[in-house]
Parts: sequence; C-alpha cells; structure tokens
Amino acid sequence: MAPVSNEGTDVSVGEPRPAGYWLLAKAVLYREYLIFVRYPANAIGGIVISLFFFGLLFYGGRMIAGQALTDSLEGIIVGYFLWTLSVGAYSAISNDIGSEVQWGTLERHVMTPFGFAPVAFLKGVAKLVRTFITSAVILAVMLLITGTQLELPVGTIIVVAGLAILSVLGLGFAAGGIAVLYKRIGNWLNLLQFGFIVLISAPAFDIGWLRVLPLAQGSAMLQRAMLDGTRLWEFPALDLVVLVGTAVGYVAVGYIVFEWATRRARKLGVLGDY
Repeated sequence: MAPVSNEGTDVSVGEPRPAGYWLLAKAVLYREYLIFVRYPANAIGGIVISLFFFGLLFYGGRMIAGQALTDSLEGIIVGYFLWTLSVGAYSAISNDIGSEVQWGTLERHVMTPFGFAPVAFLKGVAKLVRTFITSAVILAVMLLITGTQLELPVGTIIVVAGLAILSVLGLGFAAGGIAVLYKRIGNWLNLLQFGFIVLISAPAFDIGWLRVLPLAQGSAMLQRAMLDGTRLWEFPALDLVVLVGTAVGYVAVGYIVFEWATRRARKLGVLGDY
C-alpha cells in the first residue's frame, strides 16, 4: 500500500539505491571542487610557494652556474613540473589521512559501505586532478619567466605523468597506513618528498634497474615527450610496459601495506586514538 500524504494524495516512494563507486567518485571530486573554490587563498598560496622556490632555483642558479644552468634549463623545468605533481599526489593521501586522524573523523571513513581503502584512494585521485591543474599553471608561469619553449603533446603528457604519479600514490597509500598505526610521523612523511628529487633524476645515471623505481621511468619518458616531442605511440613497447608495471605494482604494494596497517591498528585498538 502506497503511503498517503496529508492532502490525501498518494506519494510515491522510490526504492533506495545502493551506493556505487561511480557515485563515490563523483562525491569526492565534488568535495575537492568545493574545497578549492571555498578556500582559494590556500590553493593560490601553494602555487605562489612553488613558484617562489623555482625562482630561487632559477635566478640563484643563473648567478652561480651561468651558462651551465641555461643549457639544462628545459630539463630542470620538466623535472620541477613532475616534482610538483609528485608532492601533490603523495601528500594527497598521506597528509590527508594524518589530518583525519588528528580531527577524529577517521572512523567515518572506516564505517562507509565501500571500506576505508577505496575512499582514501579515490580522495587521492580527486586531489591528483586538482594537482594537475595547479601544476599546469606553475608550468605555464615557469615557461613565461624563463622564456623557454617546450613541446607540449597534451595527451602524451597526461598519460605518462598520470602513470608516473600513480606509483607515488602507492607510496602515499603505504605512508597513510603507517600514519594510522603510528600517528605522528609527519617529519618522516615530509622527508620522503625530497627523495622524489633523486627518483626524478634517476634516468641521468643511465642504470637499467633504476627504471623500476617510482617516478624514474615516467621522468625519462616525460623528458623525451616535452623536450623532443615524442608521442605516446612512438615510445618502445618495453618502456610502456615498465611505466604501466611500476604504476600498477606500487599501487598494489601500497594498498597491501595500507590494509595491513589499518587491520593492525584495529587489532591493537588504536584506530581512533591520537
């Protein structure tokens, strides 16, 4: 029997729909959009800080190194662009989970029908979309400041950089799980961000096994795409296999570490403690 309203007319009540991952993805993307538009000063501040450090690198290096810096400027710009993406992707998960622990809102994520890990991962992906936008702005300003011209095959850059950053998301996943278990490890989390500089520079050493490290293969391919104009279909098949393999592999390892850490925290009864 259909429910009847106060006016005596029938009111149809729809059947409850189970929440799907598509709705979850839309919700976290919309949440990230709201944070961006409601707190624009914070977003602009991140761009200004990144450009400030690049200005120190560029103008300070030009005073010290002179022509040597000019000769390698294009590679520095590409590397710095990838570094801003990496830091944004890594902190998207690790710092966000650390904040949830401090705010005492971690249990809400655990109690969702999706589980903690999928929510955390999709929140990281949503922040990565925002990071792509802000890093693109930073790249444009860097090119304007230095007067440098780069090849910008947008599709290739998005695919290569996106797969490279997925490996960093895996690291952020693992770091977030450790943060759930041990709480205050912010100094160690921040230290790892500077390690990305070494990973991005790894292709310069021309050592084969370094390509399986996070960011290394993506850095090499992004340099070729933005300096030489190499398109995605022009890369050797082995390079693409390594890029995809490292992306999937590190996300899987990070997911496993995250699940282990959160289960360990539940077993010890410290999931909601701070």
